[in-house]
Amino acid sequence: MRIEPLGEHHDRSAFASGVEPLDRYLRTQAGQDTRRRVASCFVLVEEGGTAPLGFYTLAATSIALAELPEALTKRLPRYPTVPAALMGRLAVDGRHRGRGLGELLILDAMTRALRSEIATFAFVVDAKDEGAAAFYARYGFRALTEDGRRMILLMAEAARSFT
Repeated sequence: MRIEPLGEHHDRSAFASGVEPLDRYLRTQAGQDTRRRVASCFVLVEEGGTAPLGFYTLAATSIALAELPEALTKRLPRYPTVPAALMGRLAVDGRHRGRGLGELLILDAMTRALRSEIATFAFVVDAKDEGAAAFYARYGFRALTEDGRRMILLMAEAARSFT
């Protein structure tokens, strides 16, 4: 298996994660977002294959300093926002669940964000539901918002998990 940028050669027509907005996004919007440079989409495919087994998107975002817990802001400059990497979407085809592919995708996304030469303070995800929030929590993400759906992992913490 390999993870690569989404391209025209990928056959997205049969992708079915069971979450219609994510499936529709991959089929109809991900290519446009990539071409417009508003999000980068990466797909997991089997070696020699073109059908995505899973995908995620990465984009730049920012977090208002006021949204962060005071314990984190003590050591930060008083800028209105801090830069972050956003993994806006993550999905695995339902036929391939239970194989650890979600973990493979999230670790790849964190690795790409850590390798970036552009500074980012945190890695941000938007959990679609409680199950997704629990999945992200297993990797050290913590709730940023009261509803627990927007979650962050400090890049310094992500870097430590790879050492």
